[in-house]
Amino acid sequence: MFRFHVVGFPHTATSKHAFLHCGYTQKVLNFCKMMLARGHTVYHYGGEGSDVECTEHAQIATRAEREGWFKSDWDKGEFPDMEFNPGKPYWQTFNSRAVMAIHDRIQPRDFICLITGGTQRSIADAFPKNPSVEYGVGYEGISLPFRCFESRAWQHHVYGLYGIRNGVWYDTVIGNYYDPTDFPMGKRQGDYFLFLGRLIQRKLPHVAADVCKRIGARLLIAGQGVTLKEPGKIYSRELCVVGDHVEHVGVANVERRAELLGNARALFVMTQYIAPFEGVHIEANLCGCPVITTDWGVFPETVENGVNGYRVRTMGEAMWAAQNVAKLNPDRIRERAITRFSLEAAAPQYEEWFRRIDGLHVPGHDWYDQSAGRFE
Repeated sequence: MFRFHVVGFPHTATSKHAFLHCGYTQKVLNFCKMMLARGHTVYHYGGEGSDVECTEHAQIATRAEREGWFKSDWDKGEFPDMEFNPGKPYWQTFNSRAVMAIHDRIQPRDFICLITGGTQRSIADAFPKNPSVEYGVGYEGISLPFRCFESRAWQHHVYGLYGIRNGVWYDTVIGNYYDPTDFPMGKRQGDYFLFLGRLIQRKLPHVAADVCKRIGARLLIAGQGVTLKEPGKIYSRELCVVGDHVEHVGVANVERRAELLGNARALFVMTQYIAPFEGVHIEANLCGCPVITTDWGVFPETVENGVNGYRVRTMGEAMWAAQNVAKLNPDRIRERAITRFSLEAAAPQYEEWFRRIDGLHVPGHDWYDQSAGRFE
């Protein structure tokens, strides 16, 4: 069994309900739950209001401090005025308190689990004899020697940014992981397509609206960033989605998210950037909902054309996909997602990675050690 010290964030509490819209907070939450369920010791360090399954929760920031540091109404779906800059006072305070709290609990060979790259490098530096790992890299600012990327596309993208031209043996790739009970099989009774996410240009919600207009279908939009709504128009800071067939239904909590996904004809995830993972499309699949995505980033690894959705490159392909997703099997879609992206699927992959790294503590144990040849 391993021992983990998992550090959260100053701008959230590690909570499923209050901060569902922060994907990294949910990774912290699910990682703790997943490792504790496997019998490991899990210490969590985070803000007041955290509701996380762990061996012990150490509070290192109060709600009042969080509200003072970040003026936006983050816990209601708005973005905080924050930066991933280790020089900011809130990071310095949060990180220094994490170091003190970890110091009181740490033992040899314990893992320190960080998920902000260089922003929390000071925590890793305080414990040079313990392995510090980045266990959910979906960002570009890598800093530690052991890294788990969300997808192979993202691993290679980041390697390219850093000029890493040879593979790093102790890096790994493990996709995001979810509790299937949070996303039950849907009733599949809706007459609408769905866009679920931030209303920003690079996610192309306006393209999803155009597809639906051309085929005579409704589009529901749920997500952050809406600044103004008028009849037939939804504004954000970056764009305006136009059409009487489009409706913004607010920011969805856990239950509402599952309801919307479970009844949608399909979810549009028309992400134009190189997506590290875009977890919402797996949430949709867990509900039996097919997805229509672009063909970049993670999607060639997760979306199998004609099985759990379609990857498209033109308006014509998107229209065809939207008109044919009803032929896909919801039960097969859900089963595929559970098999690949549930907590139960990810846990043994993580354990193998940690076992590989932990072996470096043993004299003579290195890449050539034949005992590290397990592939369960």
